[in-house]
Amino acid sequence: MTPILFLLIAIGLSATGEVLLKTGMRQVGEFSLTPEHLVRAFTTLPVVAGFAFVFGGSLFWLATISRADLSWAYPMLALGYVLVVVASWAILNETIPPLRAMGLLVICVGVVMVSRS
Repeated sequence: MTPILFLLIAIGLSATGEVLLKTGMRQVGEFSLTPEHLVRAFTTLPVVAGFAFVFGGSLFWLATISRADLSWAYPMLALGYVLVVVASWAILNETIPPLRAMGLLVICVGVVMVSRS
């Protein structure tokens, strides 16, 4: 497999994990480091699944950086920001203000520039 494929899988798994974590925390409520909150958070299925997806993304990230320059691969992770914002809008019904959307456009331009280097 190529580094770009490993990278895309890492980004997809990590972004999915973040959306699952947010979904789970909507069920748990406001978080604090009390034993009750910790038990509740870590026994909520979307939170557990979210951590599993983020961990899976980390494994593919290791495969990526073992094959590609970190100075290329790390900026490419910014695609995850874009994916999470789009998923937050589509799945979590969050609003995306115009300034945030413009920021995502800047990120996309930066990723394109890095990918061509």
